[in-house]
Amino acid sequence: MFNRLSRRCFCTLAPRPWLFVGLGNPGDKYKGTRHNVGFEMIDAFAESQGIPMSTAHSKAIFGKGFVGEVPVFLAKPQTYMNLSGESTGPLAAYYKLPLNQFHDDMTLPCGVLRLHDKGGHGCHKGLKSVIYHFRGNREFPRLRIGIGSPPGQMDPKAFLLQKFNLTARQRIDEALQEGVDALKLLLFKGLAESAKRFNKEQKYKHLRVQNLPV
Repeated sequence: MFNRLSRRCFCTLAPRPWLFVGLGNPGDKYKGTRHNVGFEMIDAFAESQGIPMSTAHSKAIFGKGFVGEVPVFLAKPQTYMNLSGESTGPLAAYYKLPLNQFHDDMTLPCGVLRLHDKGGHGCHKGLKSVIYHFRGNREFPRLRIGIGSPPGQMDPKAFLLQKFNLTARQRIDEALQEGVDALKLLLFKGLAESAKRFNKEQKYKHLRVQNLPV
């Protein structure tokens, strides 16, 4: 597979390769929790494109394949969330590719997505680690996956490690499929056009769901 990737990636006219990294925590204990939707986004995309996540690379579960003719590299860092940069930084350096990263976001309603070309960490410790290992560089695309905000006085840390209830789970499953479509659009249309189109659709969704209970 690697030789085939090499021949196709480095042909003069070959499409630009992409590196997608989803953030989360390893282990069954954290599977299905709000903090692990970045992992779920990688898994959904990999499954939709038939890309096996079957190898280890730079402290991450790793997969590589093609979407059409576009080479794609997928990774789920296994360093635990707060140390995500220890895996993400070496991966991006090894392949000499720009990073495209997925993470949970408590400032968005559950199931609402946003695709941005850059930004800060917004107190997200995994994203903060990534930025640190990129020497402070914040100019990399990221897909924000809304998980909702903690109810009442609930500790945000406990909320992040909580599994979704049935209603929220349905919204997240729907959002993951929307994310797969957005990533395919990104690969073929580029960031500017895909973000403009996708974020417009998600803005209407945001207005529709922001006051609904989860």
